[in-house]
Amino acid sequence: MSSSTYDPHAERDLVGYGANVPQPQWPGNAQVCISFVINYEEGGENTLLNGDPGAEAYLTEYGAPTGPAPPGLRNLSVESAYEYGSRRGLWRLLDLFRKYRFPFTSWAVGRAVELNPGAVAAMEEARGEVCSHSYRWINYVQVPEDVEREHIAKAIDAIHEASPSGSYPMGWYTGRQSLNTRRLVYEEYKRRGMHKQLYDCDAYNDDVPYYVPAPDGTPNEHLLVIPYTLDANDMRFAITPGFFNGDSFYQYLVDALDTLILESEEAPRMMTVGLHCRVVGRPGRIGALRKFFAYIKEKDADLKKAGGGGIWVATRGEIAEHWRKVHPVD
Repeated sequence: MSSSTYDPHAERDLVGYGANVPQPQWPGNAQVCISFVINYEEGGENTLLNGDPGAEAYLTEYGAPTGPAPPGLRNLSVESAYEYGSRRGLWRLLDLFRKYRFPFTSWAVGRAVELNPGAVAAMEEARGEVCSHSYRWINYVQVPEDVEREHIAKAIDAIHEASPSGSYPMGWYTGRQSLNTRRLVYEEYKRRGMHKQLYDCDAYNDDVPYYVPAPDGTPNEHLLVIPYTLDANDMRFAITPGFFNGDSFYQYLVDALDTLILESEEAPRMMTVGLHCRVVGRPGRIGALRKFFAYIKEKDADLKKAGGGGIWVATRGEIAEHWRKVHPVD
């Protein structure tokens, strides 16, 4: 079977680890690993300026879209709201991460990086790992395979060229993926000799990483998947039902962390928090994240005082490196 005909999504795994959740053995015997992700999308969304047929209608301050945007027209209000993320929201987030000295991973859209390469330098300086959110913040479900393949290559190059350290994005999250995405990404990284360092996050189906067979069908090769989240995610401020103020967002994050701490008696887990510059970067929402950062510090101190391992805040790259070391493919 050729790679072009191999379908990594031909079957679903509804079992996973089941009752046999592996012991992650997080560094320092941490009871929970927390991964923060900043989605940097501003400038890569749908707009006539990017050659799209219409304006963006997803994850805006207008809430859930009531229908497709009128074709052939720009929406200056939406464009302006997106610009808030790059002009102000990103910097507010970076200030907060610096204050608490928490590392993070960024899903950075290639086109957004091309339009503002300084964002990559700023995120790296703030202990951020900059990974790929594909080349455009669009729905790839019906994008032709050859176009998506080209976009994958352009996304990798855009981040590499903008990186002061010359880093390549080793993590991948398209978000609105096609049936071809995982295979095409794997093939491009293999072509560049980087597939063994690649990890994929286009999944929401577990609380710890796992391996899948190589998406191009190569026997005895595997891809590490580190699941992402759509629930502990500020995107829910822009969809229905969702968070209606900072308190609801904060309480949801606290409840999730408390549950995972309780479950750590069986096996430690991983918690992901998804963030968007133009969403939680607003003054009325950032306070909830600040309170949650303080809560993490407090819980970490309490857990360690009680003899536990506390909380490990890590980039997804650090999680991938640890998982491959502690749980290598058999």
